[in-house]
Amino acid sequence: MTKGDKILMIFIVIISILSLSYVKRSAFNYNEKYISIQVNGEEIKKIIFDANLIGQTIPVETQYGYNLIELGDGMVRVIEADCPDQLDVKQGYISKVGEVIVCLPNRLVIEIKGMDEGDVDYISR
Repeated sequence: MTKGDKILMIFIVIISILSLSYVKRSAFNYNEKYISIQVNGEEIKKIIFDANLIGQTIPVETQYGYNLIELGDGMVRVIEADCPDQLDVKQGYISKVGEVIVCLPNRLVIEIKGMDEGDVDYISR
């Protein structure tokens, strides 16, 4: 391996690290975020985080089961569920874009998504 090969390898590693940090920063940099609640693959609610909603609970009762969702300050969690394993309740709060809570027996998915301008106007129930 020559000196030029070593310089080329270092250059490629540095470019890769810089590219990765740029993509990570730009992909998850959202001014606002919202909660997407889906049952059986179909979105049933979109909720924008708001200071007025802190501590509010949202019951989700479907033919598959019951879950009670609690909203926090930029966070969301499941506080009650009728599924046998209670993994969704044990997971606790999620707060970052891309994080997900899943309750398989009740076919419930709660995901935090980043909002581009024009995605969501307000709370839809």
